[in-house]
Amino acid sequence: MSVSKALQLCLLATAAIAYASPAKSAADYPTPALAEYVYGCMKANGENRDSLQRCSCSIDVIASVISYDHYVAAETYKSMGMVPGENGALFRESAPAKASITELKRAQAEADIRCF
Repeated sequence: MSVSKALQLCLLATAAIAYASPAKSAADYPTPALAEYVYGCMKANGENRDSLQRCSCSIDVIASVISYDHYVAAETYKSMGMVPGENGALFRESAPAKASITELKRAQAEADIRCF
């Protein structure tokens, strides 16, 4: 096999891998969402340089695990689930709500392990 043929096969394989599993990152999340997460995290964990680093790491890990759309859905279910009574029950007890919140909790657990 010639060098150019091997190079073509290598490039084709690399493109196929990149297409099959698109990279997820914090760059896929809007800046205000990243800032809001880091701000809330720092309020809960201390307002110092160390918590800034850990909280920034945390949202990066979460972004690598779940898409922004899934993150928004889970956060919406969580916040609407705090509404008392029957109005919030749908957001606390439905299968989609539970699955979405579980996915976010898994991402947060991964972030805690890797960053804190």
